[in-house]
Amino acid sequence: MSRVGPSGEFEPIAVKRESRVFVLTGAGISAESGVATFRDAGGLWYQHRVEDVATAEGFARDPRLVWRFYSERRKQIGEVKPNPAHLALAELEGFLGDGLFLVTQNVDPLHELAGSKRVLHMHGELLTSRCDTCPRRPFRDDRTYLDDPPVCDECGGTIRPDVIWFGEIPLGLREIADAIEACDLFLPVGSSGSVYPAAGFVAEARERSRPPRTVYVGPERPDNASMFDECRLGPAGRVLPGLFKFLR
Repeated sequence: MSRVGPSGEFEPIAVKRESRVFVLTGAGISAESGVATFRDAGGLWYQHRVEDVATAEGFARDPRLVWRFYSERRKQIGEVKPNPAHLALAELEGFLGDGLFLVTQNVDPLHELAGSKRVLHMHGELLTSRCDTCPRRPFRDDRTYLDDPPVCDECGGTIRPDVIWFGEIPLGLREIADAIEACDLFLPVGSSGSVYPAAGFVAEARERSRPPRTVYVGPERPDNASMFDECRLGPAGRVLPGLFKFLR
């Protein structure tokens, strides 16, 4: 189902001050800013095997390789900027405040650079690090380590990027479940619908006794397109800026 106006454009979604909006952003929104985030069909990620650079086993085997890999990703972040989709979500937060729950699968800081204050990074953050040995809290860390892996000041263990690797449990799943239960609009943006557990969030929303409106935004139909009331196809940077009508 699509709501299309007389001009052929999608009608804006009316949002009130009391609205509860759940937004999930995926690789597509960052790709529009020039962040290369997709694996290729051969299981490679930036010409590396995922098993070598995005698993705890790969880090234990060769922490120097992993740090070289993430150092290059950190350097890339300094070369990209938020796009209009990021800015539109920051504007939505400015209107709704706590009524917007924004969770991202991306590890880059583009939402924050656009002005968003409340962002849950379910896969961790590229510009933070943590110790792989002791319970030291993750810390802001935008330095690169192209030579040797850094050592923990508190226990001598090896510092690792504070990102969620394959086989690890994403962050904030309880908060995400609560927000899905409370929302009246469920809106993934640029998420492929193929990476779990995020791909299953729309099913959780639809299982509610009173399901929210579900709208997908992205350049292509996601793998789970049949689960949505609407798929508004197009670059997020073009669709999102005109997606909402604020009822003040």
